[in-house]
Amino acid sequence: MHIKTLTIQGFKSYRDQVSLKHVYEVLNGELMLANRRPLNLSGRQDRRAFVNSYPYRLGPFRSPGHNVVVGRNGSGKSNFFAAIRFVLSDAYTAMSREERQSLLHEGVSVTTTLSAFVEIIFDNSDSRFPTGKEEVVLRRTIGLKKDEYSLDKKSVQKADVMNLLESAGFSKSNPYYIVPQGRITSLTNAKDYERLALLKEVAGTKVYEQRRTESLKVMEETKAKQAKIAEVIAYIQERLEELESEKEELKEFQEKDKERRCLEYSLYQAELTEIVEAMDEMEDERKQEDITAMQRRNEFNDREKQIEKLEQDIKEMKQQLSIAKLSKQGYDDEMNELIRSRTELECTVADLQQAGERGEERKEELDADLHEILRKITQKEAELMELTPDLHDRVREEKEEKRRLDEVQARLEALGLKQGRVARYTSKAERDKFLKKEIASIESYERSQRLNTDETRAELTGLQNRLQEIERKGEEVIQNLDDRRERLRAIGEQLNGLREENSKLVESRKDLWREDAKLDSTVSHAREELRTAERTLAGMMDKDTGSGLRALDNAVKRLGLEDNVSGPLFKLFEVPKAKYKTAVEVTAGNSLFHVVVDTDATATKLVDLMTRERTGRLTFIPLNRIKPKPMQYPDADDVVPLMKEIRYSETHEKAFEQVFGKTCVCEDLSVGAAYSRSHNLSAVTVQGDKVDRKGALTGGYQSNKSRLDAIKSVKHWSGKLEEDQRRWAEVKATLLQMEQKITKVLGELQVLSARRDQAQASRDPLANESTILHREQEALNDRIQRLEANLGEMDAEASGLKARREALKAELGTAMVKTLSDDEVQEIEELGREVEQLKKSLAEISNSRGELASRKANLDSELNESLRRRREELRGKLESISNSDGADPDAGGDDLKTRERELVALNGRIEELEEQTADMEKTSDKLVADLRKARDTLEKLQTQQAEDSRDISRKQKNAERYLTKRQVLTSKKDECNKNLRDLGVLPEEAFEKYTNVKPDRLVKRLHAINEGLKKFAHVNKKAFEQYNNFTKQQTQLEKRREELDESENSISELIDVLDQRKDEAIERTFKQVSKYFEEVFEKLVPAGRGRLIMQKRVDVEELGEEDEDEDAARQRSSIDNYTGVTIKVSFNSRTDEGLRIQQLSGGQKALVALATVFAIQKCDPAPFYLFDEIDANLDAQYRTAVAAMIHELASSAQFITTTFRAEMLQHADKFYGVTFDNNKISSISSITRDEAQEFIDQEAQAQ
Repeated sequence: MHIKTLTIQGFKSYRDQVSLKHVYEVLNGELMLANRRPLNLSGRQDRRAFVNSYPYRLGPFRSPGHNVVVGRNGSGKSNFFAAIRFVLSDAYTAMSREERQSLLHEGVSVTTTLSAFVEIIFDNSDSRFPTGKEEVVLRRTIGLKKDEYSLDKKSVQKADVMNLLESAGFSKSNPYYIVPQGRITSLTNAKDYERLALLKEVAGTKVYEQRRTESLKVMEETKAKQAKIAEVIAYIQERLEELESEKEELKEFQEKDKERRCLEYSLYQAELTEIVEAMDEMEDERKQEDITAMQRRNEFNDREKQIEKLEQDIKEMKQQLSIAKLSKQGYDDEMNELIRSRTELECTVADLQQAGERGEERKEELDADLHEILRKITQKEAELMELTPDLHDRVREEKEEKRRLDEVQARLEALGLKQGRVARYTSKAERDKFLKKEIASIESYERSQRLNTDETRAELTGLQNRLQEIERKGEEVIQNLDDRRERLRAIGEQLNGLREENSKLVESRKDLWREDAKLDSTVSHAREELRTAERTLAGMMDKDTGSGLRALDNAVKRLGLEDNVSGPLFKLFEVPKAKYKTAVEVTAGNSLFHVVVDTDATATKLVDLMTRERTGRLTFIPLNRIKPKPMQYPDADDVVPLMKEIRYSETHEKAFEQVFGKTCVCEDLSVGAAYSRSHNLSAVTVQGDKVDRKGALTGGYQSNKSRLDAIKSVKHWSGKLEEDQRRWAEVKATLLQMEQKITKVLGELQVLSARRDQAQASRDPLANESTILHREQEALNDRIQRLEANLGEMDAEASGLKARREALKAELGTAMVKTLSDDEVQEIEELGREVEQLKKSLAEISNSRGELASRKANLDSELNESLRRRREELRGKLESISNSDGADPDAGGDDLKTRERELVALNGRIEELEEQTADMEKTSDKLVADLRKARDTLEKLQTQQAEDSRDISRKQKNAERYLTKRQVLTSKKDECNKNLRDLGVLPEEAFEKYTNVKPDRLVKRLHAINEGLKKFAHVNKKAFEQYNNFTKQQTQLEKRREELDESENSISELIDVLDQRKDEAIERTFKQVSKYFEEVFEKLVPAGRGRLIMQKRVDVEELGEEDEDEDAARQRSSIDNYTGVTIKVSFNSRTDEGLRIQQLSGGQKALVALATVFAIQKCDPAPFYLFDEIDANLDAQYRTAVAAMIHELASSAQFITTTFRAEMLQHADKFYGVTFDNNKISSISSITRDEAQEFIDQEAQAQ
């Protein structure tokens, strides 16, 4: 076993966690990681930088082996050893707050160290610790208030840790496996008696001394008890001698006293018999009175229930009467409103009738005017249709005549020009040149004219298309006007229908308002009654239970446990027969308010929620945890199992078996007590008296306030409130739907009114558009006529030009002559006559066409400007009259028929309200009569109850007198029984000796006996008892004295054995230590010799002890004759006597002290050793010897030493350096032998 890992945090100068763990190590002068891969670090600076970059985790201590720790003074080496002692030794026990604070790190730091711990991990591969594990983790944590140990990460007591260390070889009697700084110096300067005390400690004599001291203490206590027992025995002997003389006097007294007690028994027994007979007679009378009182009480309770029912009925009737009055008031208000509306509507209808008569007359006049205008329009349109074809024929004939005229004139003009050219030109060539020029000019003009003609034709085509479009638009406008009139008519019909529907909806809404007000009153009444019932029920349970039940439903909904929670027990059953209600209530008790759930997990969730929110307390019945045992009920007619008299769901059967399964109903308590004993059942009567199966009786007056009745009331009003609220919600929903319908109808009315207004407003634009289209049509017709005339003139002109051009071309090919031919001259004459004839015909045709055109213009003007405009005006006025159905009532356009229908509906509603009012008055009268009757009945019942109450008061006074008398008799009976008991054990003759003797004779004889007993007034009546008690005490004390004598002998023997073992232990230890000291000293100083000598007391001291008493001398051990241990050594001879340690030099003393330590360690080896600068005072030659010895011992144990000397490094296996930074924090790092040697050399030079 050895230390594998050491972890320090917050302890003294070690602030940060220092863990000696296998992360990197130094092997053969090379720095290696845990996987044994060497690190290529050049130079000491690189190695130190690497070490400092890692947390303080060094390679494991070498075991077995020698581990050396080096560091400057104050760097923390001693704190390192102190940390190990802190865990393993008793050096840090019973510390004050200041001492604890001194163990915590107090360096320069931002944070304050509040606790520290040291953890040691031991390698337990050799199973030296009896834990069965390869490693043992031991930790000690300390703070200002705490000091804790843990073993393998589990908290343990300090005593357990110390016992574990003892079992592993860490002996309290030999603490020298840890040698702190200064221990060698103190051992060097130790006196002889101090070395003797050390030897005793190593020998373990403290255990013997402690046990010897305890034994002596027990012996002193035993002697004190022996003295006290002897004193008590002497007193008892004296007292027994006195009691011998008192026994004879006591015998005579007992004879007379026995006679007295016999007489007193006879007297008391006679008196007791009389009292019992009187009490039995009174009990019979009481039972008869109880039967009568029970009947009267049942009648009284029945009347109480009747009174409660009547009061409830009266309250209900008052509520209904209030609702009836409220409804009648509503009917009256609505009737007044309807009558006022009817009056206004009748006035409106009368006005409309008068206005209608005037409107009809106006409409007839307008219709007549419209028919006349339409007739005229038809006539004029017929004339126009007859005139138009003639006009077109005249225009065509005119065009044809003009064309022919132009052609004849052109030919005539050509012949005239030809005749002029004959005289003008002298040669053909000159003439032909002129002709060609004329032909070219004519052709050029023809081309320009053709272009003009084409443009005119195109314009004419466009105008004709535009005319067709305008005619189509005109037809559309007329169609729109017709559609508008039809649409206005349809809208008017829809408006009338919607107004009627709105009136019906408003009436229905009024009915719903009345129903809503009625239900509002009903719900308020039900809610108030429910509150009253709940308050009554809450008064029958404790406050926490009531709060819990009120919060239960909300908690169930929040947790989503609706399917898991059945509810309180009282909601889950019914009692069909009223006579068993009291029995059920008494049996259930507070279990009525227990909540039934499916599993205990559900109950846990609800309990947790109610605990967090502090919403009361409840008791839950989880069905999965209830396992009721089947009960065997008595098969008799006078007993009924209570389970059969309640109705419940099979799902909750376990819960009801748990509460009611072990109870049955009996006629009276005597029957119930019998069945309770025979069948292990609880019995209850219908009056509520109960016999528990454990024998307890419960009974007496039962209050009329029944929990079941209160629960029933809560259920009734809760159900009624729920039903009324449901109906109220339905009415409100219907009312909301009705409001939505009315809003929708009003919206549709507004939309239709807007559409009607829009249709009416669109008439004038359409009429204006029609007029504009007519005017545009006339303008287009005029333009078309002008273009057609122009086109005819152009065609005629083109025909003339063509004829002229052809004549010129014909002339161009002829010979030059001086005059015209005869044919040409004749043609000129004929053409002249034809021209005159054509002009005359053209004039006639033009005049005819002008007349037709004038007539057509007049007809168009009359149709467009007068007749058609007048027609539209008349139609607009008629529409204004005919479409008044859809007009706004405020605008004065109310329709008579609509108002008449409204008046009829209003009269029907008034008649309906009159019938409802009459029915409501009948209902109110009936309620008033019923209420009066119920009050009379209630008054009679209350009068009867008052009489019964007075009778009950009288009965109660009689009962009080009975109780007083019974109490007096009971007191006398108890007194007699007490007197009989006080007589004690009587002889057998006492029961029959004076049975037939009269009481007065018994009294006389008793008086005589009492007189005779007066002389024995001072007799010791307990002489026999005291004598026997003292005799028993004497026997017991003598036995106890013998036991104490035996105990004293045993303790003396134990002290002798302890002294002997103590002597053997010190002598054995001294021999071993002395032997190992000689061996160790010989190894350390081969040329020398060393011995341990036990010093004894001198003869003077022995003479001074002659006056001691024999016991004290016996108690002293032979080891007390030793005064100390002296050391004699020789450093240069094995034969010399040697020198005492006081005569040696400082280095020699230190060597002798080390030899002593090594000898002690060999006597009691430990698994590892901690040496803190043990070679500080040794000479160089002895330091080498000590290092060699440690190296030799390190082969079988683990050594951890600190040193400033180079000799200790020569044989060491591993090296560690301790540093101390500016923040006063110690740190440890693994170093090489060379680095350790360099540090030692630097320290030596510095010194």
